[in-house]
Amino acid sequence: MTGGAVLQIIEHSVHPREEWRPGVLTRMRASAMTGMKHVCIFEQWCDPKNGAPTHKHPVEELLTVLDGEAEVWLEAQSARLKGGQSLRVPANTWHGFTNAGEATLHLEAVLGSGFFEAILEDQRVVPRWVS
Repeated sequence: MTGGAVLQIIEHSVHPREEWRPGVLTRMRASAMTGMKHVCIFEQWCDPKNGAPTHKHPVEELLTVLDGEAEVWLEAQSARLKGGQSLRVPANTWHGFTNAGEATLHLEAVLGSGFFEAILEDQRVVPRWVS
């Protein structure tokens, strides 16, 4: 079989955790910076009562709680997610989350784009991991 694909191994341990907001550390696992065109995957660790403010993305997102408990909202709806549960967020839908537990919330986010772009309620655009 030949297709011209190049074997690329991504070493996640070399990607440092970044403080995006107070009480929230983020580590990129795959994005435009690692050669991805259609997927951005990152982990976040949120201290109690911390998380992501209401925002939206131009692409679909999947939020998965790996450990802990999150209060999530999707427009006017809200729910609690625990480890092993995910929330599908349609493109251009206002959503956010906060750590609803007493321990660190660990989650994974997957976006349908090679880079991260969030639009905040005040319409500011936050880009990250652009090639």
